[in-house]
Amino acid sequence: MTTPTTPGPVPAPQPAPVALDLGGRTALVTGAAGGIGRACALRLAAAGAKVRAVDRDAAGLDALAAADTGFAGSVEPLVLDLTDLEAAEQAATGTDILVNNAGLQLVRPIEEFPPEMFHTVLTVMLEAPFRLIRGALPHMYGQGWGRIVNISSVHGLRASAYKSAYVSAKHGLEGLSKTAALEGAEHGVTSNCVSPGYVRTGLVERQIADQAATHGIPEERVLAEVLLKDSALKRLVEPSEVAEAVAYLCTPQASFITGTSFALDGGWTAH
Repeated sequence: MTTPTTPGPVPAPQPAPVALDLGGRTALVTGAAGGIGRACALRLAAAGAKVRAVDRDAAGLDALAAADTGFAGSVEPLVLDLTDLEAAEQAATGTDILVNNAGLQLVRPIEEFPPEMFHTVLTVMLEAPFRLIRGALPHMYGQGWGRIVNISSVHGLRASAYKSAYVSAKHGLEGLSKTAALEGAEHGVTSNCVSPGYVRTGLVERQIADQAATHGIPEERVLAEVLLKDSALKRLVEPSEVAEAVAYLCTPQASFITGTSFALDGGWTAH
């Protein structure tokens, strides 16, 4: 069966974005060619930031750059594979706002999980964010201001079976974010996680077949019986909703929010 291109209920209309002025700021967003990263890049550019959009998908970055016309800021594509850790650290030089978003997923029982894939997931989703933060902090510390927003997940707060690499990476990212918050506080740098539930992205769509095979159920039952089973709100999160949370954490009003995790999970962690 073909994976649905738009799983779940039709999304509700989204309200207008909150007013935000990031003129003169440089932001770096990883995984920017699609999904949450794309939404974050466009939102920050609309607020006036100069956005370095990082992804290994050159075509997706070209499409993103073409979509930013009329924004107060700009989007500059940077094709980069985050397994090149030295290049990742260098790319973050001079960054005022860092959004660590890039991720990948594989659903398998631990005994069947390929060790090389486990290594790749941890490299892209934990070690690369460490190197990006390491590259960004000297500039942030020097100017006494910086915003680090790590796109975690409800799986950074709770575990699910068959996602050993993803859950490990997201739990590690939550810890890294808190450490950066403690070290950055005296320098005017905040560090937080935004931790959504299942978001309407290609990453979620692509795991439906894996979930169906692993749980032994048809694909059309995966959304209700697996992905949204523990969510009070029975819909997927929209990328624009995540981007709005990221944008809020960059505002002056959010200057006292650091070292925490902003859950956008539809009530999942209320259990």
